Amino acid sequence: MTEQEVVLITGSSRGIGRFLVEHFLQRGALVEGCARSAVDWELPGYTHHQVDVSNEGQVKAMLSAIQRRHGRLDIAINNAGIAAMNHALLTPGETASRILNINVLGSFLVCREAAKLMRRRNYGRIVNFSTIAVPLRLEGEALYAAAKSAVEMLTRVLAREFAPFGITVNAIGPTPIETDLIRGVPREKLQHIIDTLAIRRFGTFADVAHVIDFFTNPASDYITGQVIYLGGGG
Repeated sequence: MTEQEVVLITGSSRGIGRFLVEHFLQRGALVEGCARSAVDWELPGYTHHQVDVSNEGQVKAMLSAIQRRHGRLDIAINNAGIAAMNHALLTPGETASRILNINVLGSFLVCREAAKLMRRRNYGRIVNFSTIAVPLRLEGEALYAAAKSAVEMLTRVLAREFAPFGITVNAIGPTPIETDLIRGVPREKLQHIIDTLAIRRFGTFADVAHVIDFFTNPASDYITGQVIYLGGGG
């Protein structure tokens, strides 16, 4: 068993997730990550799992593997998520199911299984991902915003349920960041979102990491059930 910090990051194959993998490795942590696909890269201290977070059996198997390898889990970051920008009248039911399953059910399953492992040491930090689309009520993102609203409520309720186990649960709501998630969004739509913020620029991976560092700090043991939106858009 190791005394190094053990971190789980979902959606770790690219974008924010991949950045956070390297961020925590630089902090000296042991990092476990997952995505629906395999990765074509390796990093010392990183273990990759091919997992669909909305599949209960796969999530349980991943956490069991983490328990066998490390005997502990200190931090879980629910970064895995999918978005679709489309008018509600043009959104297929299959798309709706995928958005809700990955963002809501996936977050719940990882929170639940992570907390089971964390409670053994009466310590844990869980960070979920919301979005600025929730407070801005962005047109074209009804299902995505609704799913992330559910994640926010999940965060607040789980914060109360998990508090007796020394586990905090918080959420971050990023602004648009130039990743694959927004690649298909028209530039003028993105600019409109930026123009509604107090700080009118795209977010960066580092902006996200700063908030996660705050939430996951051992000294942040009195901070739970909170949602922080980037850019002053909340």
